[in-house]
Amino acid sequence: MLTCERPRPEAIRNRPGAWWLAVATVCFGAFMGQLDASIVTLTYGSLRSEFGTSLAAIEWVSLAYLLTLVALLVPVGRLSDAHGRKLFYLYGFVVFTAASAACGLAPSLAALVVFRVVQAVGAAMMQANSVALVTTSAPRERMRAALGVQAAAQALGLALGPTLGGALVSALGWRWVFGINVPVGVIALVAGHYLLPRTRSRNRVPSFDWPGLVLLATATTSLLLGVSAASGLAMPPWAVVALFALAPVAGMAFVRRQRGAPVPLLDLALLRVRAVSSGLVAALCGYLVLFGPLVLVPQIVVRTGGSELLAGLVLTALPGGFALAATGADHLLPQGVGDRARCLLGVLVCTGGLSAMLVLPVTITWMAVQLTVLGVGLGLFTPANNTLVMSAIPANCSGTGGGLVNMARGLGTALGVALVTLQLHLSRAGGVRDGWVHAVLVLLAAAFVAAVMAWLSPVGNRGRVR
Repeated sequence: MLTCERPRPEAIRNRPGAWWLAVATVCFGAFMGQLDASIVTLTYGSLRSEFGTSLAAIEWVSLAYLLTLVALLVPVGRLSDAHGRKLFYLYGFVVFTAASAACGLAPSLAALVVFRVVQAVGAAMMQANSVALVTTSAPRERMRAALGVQAAAQALGLALGPTLGGALVSALGWRWVFGINVPVGVIALVAGHYLLPRTRSRNRVPSFDWPGLVLLATATTSLLLGVSAASGLAMPPWAVVALFALAPVAGMAFVRRQRGAPVPLLDLALLRVRAVSSGLVAALCGYLVLFGPLVLVPQIVVRTGGSELLAGLVLTALPGGFALAATGADHLLPQGVGDRARCLLGVLVCTGGLSAMLVLPVTITWMAVQLTVLGVGLGLFTPANNTLVMSAIPANCSGTGGGLVNMARGLGTALGVALVTLQLHLSRAGGVRDGWVHAVLVLLAAAFVAAVMAWLSPVGNRGRVR
């Protein structure tokens, strides 16, 4: 019972539109993952006060989680393809929920970071399978709509995260920010047991590429640890140089290992498909643009005399616009507008919102308007980009494909947190306006790269992996 996927009740399995129940269940995980990702940024000020340390040290409450997530998403996706996506998804909820409770009871910053790593293990088990469960449950002609609903659930988690986080931190303290995951996790676990379908198509893996996993984790960790050190984390200069040198070396060693391993962690044939490779780079840039403001706005609002609750209310405009576009695009845009065109339109809207941030005053009202525009652009872009990637990946590799998509998301999120923190640190002597402008320029550069990747993505599914 503990190692096999349990079937859905017959009444649910034979119900017309049962795939919508599976999509709705996956939305619990999408909601909880993004709620946690966005809510934590509102605790930075309280954590700095309680533990008496720098912002660069506190950001590891987010980065430790994201690095673990990035390192595990692809291997967990492969194991899920082999042993069952529903099984791994449900165990992910168990680990994530228990670790969330432990985070709320953490006695020190070091303990909190360790519990966040455990939490990320559970999140990897959920997120590596979320896209796969949606795409294997929904009919192919409804895939984009299903992914749009999942994206809207993510946006709802993002939308509630800042406001809820600001309210909890202001009224009850930072520990309650992690406790909020526990009841949601219990409900999602019960729903998943009864509503998710078993895995029909499996891709057995005779062995696991542990050296590849170590090299991947080394490359991502050293890169982000180096950026964090440049942002003010106490570390000798030689160590910073060593980290930036280690990252590309480990990355190249990982690629070489994947080319020669009998059963590689990552099938490089997937990345040779232009729709997959360009879509993954675009997803990374999209989530960098999405999560950068979640660090930037609270810091700017608090520096100018506002509260965490006010920062959370302002930030709600970003995921609110995201949810509006992700769920409404199919009804508002002509049917002939394909996924590639939606990606380009979304990036164009994002660029407009970011450009406005550079020239308009840094006030609460203008922030809300600009973040809404940015959210609308990302809501148009994200479901369409995910559809392009997953449509190019065969069904028996959907767990691996979903892991790749979520790894790109996780790395984009981590870079958004790290690069915005770096810009705030480097421009601290120049005042609020300098920090705002420098951070927005980083986000604008990422939007430009996403636009290029969307342009390079092929029309249709030419080049699909067979």
